[in-house]
Amino acid sequence: MRGYFITFEGIEGSGKSTQVAMLKKKLEDRGVPTLCVREPGGTPVGQHVRKILLNPETGDLDPLTELLLFWAARRELVKNVITPALEQGQTIVCDRFADSTTAYQGYGRGVDMEIIDTMAKIMRNGVWPDRTIILDLPAGAGLNRALDRIMFKGSTDTRFEDEGLEFHRRVRNGFLKIAESNPDRVKIVNAEGSLEEVSEAVAGALEDILPELSNPC
Repeated sequence: MRGYFITFEGIEGSGKSTQVAMLKKKLEDRGVPTLCVREPGGTPVGQHVRKILLNPETGDLDPLTELLLFWAARRELVKNVITPALEQGQTIVCDRFADSTTAYQGYGRGVDMEIIDTMAKIMRNGVWPDRTIILDLPAGAGLNRALDRIMFKGSTDTRFEDEGLEFHRRVRNGFLKIAESNPDRVKIVNAEGSLEEVSEAVAGALEDILPELSNPC
């Protein structure tokens, strides 16, 4: 039996990584075999590409170059990790996927949507999320959270956080338009509540395909 493919999306600081980890624990506590992956990354090639894309020393990239780098890393992850795990019946929980490309490189950078859609059809190897959770909050609040996290952790992967607020507003608007166009697949969860409140809302948005989440541990 094929596993389910769940993706988390949202602007910087929306809490995706935390909610991915919380969902993984909930699923595993209920006996659902679960694998978490992140983008870009998850493979040796993906990790190298991640360093290029997130390091501010990379500087400005042509938006199409940036798009191709993301898809190169994603293709490796889909072919070598996601597809085999789904075929083995694991549920995959992914921190970002193709919707991020539409939001960031499409709505944020202005890459032609036809190019993005064509690339997705070519590169995703027939894999598409069964459900996408967009963790939504105002762009300014998300960016402030992200900058606080960077200061606390001392992270140097700040290339996207260094973009101006207007860029992040365009990205958020892109995610909201993606959700509006794909109401069956994409669910919006308010990310401004407590971690537990957001986690419960995430579970509620997944119960129709993962009924185990409605059961107590």
